[in-house]
Amino acid sequence: MTKREYQPLIIPRLSWDKKTLGDTFGELVAQPLEPGFGITLGNALRRTLLGGIEGSAVTSVIVKGINNEFSTVPGVVEDAMQLILNIKGIVIRNKEGKPGKMHLHSKGESKVCVADIKADKYLELVNPEHVLAHLGLDGELDITFFVESGRGYQPARWLIEKGLQEDGRICLDAMFSPIQRVAYDVEKTRVGGEIDYDKLILRICTDGSESPVDMLHYAVSVLRTQLENFLVSAEEIPFNEISAVAQKGEEEKAIDLEELGLRGVSLELLLKPIDELELSVRAHNCLLNADINRILDLVNFNEDNLLKIKNFGRKSLNEVKENLKSFGLSFGMNIKESDIEKILKSKQEQNS
Repeated sequence: MTKREYQPLIIPRLSWDKKTLGDTFGELVAQPLEPGFGITLGNALRRTLLGGIEGSAVTSVIVKGINNEFSTVPGVVEDAMQLILNIKGIVIRNKEGKPGKMHLHSKGESKVCVADIKADKYLELVNPEHVLAHLGLDGELDITFFVESGRGYQPARWLIEKGLQEDGRICLDAMFSPIQRVAYDVEKTRVGGEIDYDKLILRICTDGSESPVDMLHYAVSVLRTQLENFLVSAEEIPFNEISAVAQKGEEEKAIDLEELGLRGVSLELLLKPIDELELSVRAHNCLLNADINRILDLVNFNEDNLLKIKNFGRKSLNEVKENLKSFGLSFGMNIKESDIEKILKSKQEQNS
């Protein structure tokens, strides 16, 4: 029996925006993707990031002097309800993922913050400046915190048929996920002469307990684990190998200038600085401040991203657009520097 041949899939390139990447925010660009795959992958990753990421949070507390969330704490400005809401704002990085305890004791007139909490050695408090309460002259606050790990949202786990707990514990509902917000956009991108491929832009915001890069890896692992169980056949189609071989073959074959949209364009011009375009001082400085130094960097940008540059408005955009047009260039050309270097190298070999 002959083995069936499958068509390869486009393998996307992934890149994080290093200018904005930090502990709480990251923007990932994946391109090019097969037509329609931008929404498919973007929605799957977003839903998994929002609901499938593990984290740690305070699930119950014992506050000395009270036994329910509707009480008042002597000498404390905030009532128990406000105090509990402030406790829910504590951000915890759990290095081992196991349950833990924390303790707080403060006395006298003061502002009580997360920094005043003493936690188990594997629990790290990410937002030490977060305010929990304000104490008066005769105020005293003694709290024991119980930390657990989980996924998504968990309602308060009160013992059945018991309004008050024997140890005075107050149970809290908890949001374990370190993800605060996830958004994605899908744009069209160019591959050679084809313009219907997808470009996925994924923006991840966290509470600082985990980095956006690690959270993306976690979400991909969750999806991969779940999808593996949907394989009904004994053998998986090796698309990774098929696509890798095809991509290697594409790189090794001669690069067509017409496919890249560079017919009649000076390749040397693309590698030159944007000074060659003779732009106005305002537009020129805005591009340099955004680290767009070469014409190649400029043509790989799209209009929407350029308009996000500080002080770069529609007037500057139209100026640059018309200038590029005079050289046979445009925005969003998605040209690889390696392709240009190969063509120039090939020309040099032919002339020598």
